[in-house]
Amino acid sequence: MKLLVGLGNPGGEYEGNRHNIGFMALDAIARAYAIGPFRAKHQGLLAEGQIGGEKVLLLKPQTFMNRSGDSVQKVAQFHKLAPADIIVFYDELDLAPGKVRVKTGGGNGGHNGLRSIDPQIGLDYKRVRLGIGHPGKQFVTRHVLGDFAKADRDWLEPLLDALARNVDLLVKGDDSGFMNRLALAVQSPGADEKPAPKAQSHIRQARPTAPQAKVPQSGPMADMLKKLFKGE
Repeated sequence: MKLLVGLGNPGGEYEGNRHNIGFMALDAIARAYAIGPFRAKHQGLLAEGQIGGEKVLLLKPQTFMNRSGDSVQKVAQFHKLAPADIIVFYDELDLAPGKVRVKTGGGNGGHNGLRSIDPQIGLDYKRVRLGIGHPGKQFVTRHVLGDFAKADRDWLEPLLDALARNVDLLVKGDDSGFMNRLALAVQSPGADEKPAPKAQSHIRQARPTAPQAKVPQSGPMADMLKKLFKGE
């Protein structure tokens, strides 16, 4: 059995925050694999299902970010899970928006959710770092507790969709394969585009092409994104 943990803050006022991308990832996985419903248990919202033939638990701690470890530890202890059986999805300031890195062990990088988890279950769990970009030290709190902007849809929807479709690779231990699939999902379509006109300056040509991912107008993912970006 594997425990998949998404980090975030509970409550509607935090629902669209960048800090809640871990919750969004778990919701996308639950939809893709028809896992649910989530039920209140062990200081979190817990659901049970299967991914790629493996039994999994999905957990969204409801203790607020800086006490995430309370809920994770209770679930791990109850189900007798080792750190190696736990996968945590969370926002990463030190990665560009849409970038994903997977690692086992290591430091917490200043993330309050990991700071709470580490002393309660140890360091040897798998971390899925979901890049949200760094706004500069003085703007960090406002950035992580701010909602994703409408422009973020171009990479956020493809990322969550690809994450959900390929999470079976992560569960099986193919971390590299998982990261490669997600990178392909959010990369710029440069190979299929015509070369830039020669009249353009070398500075402009050096700029990376913005992702042109098509945002669906209907379906579960579109409904979720409309809800997240409401009021903008």
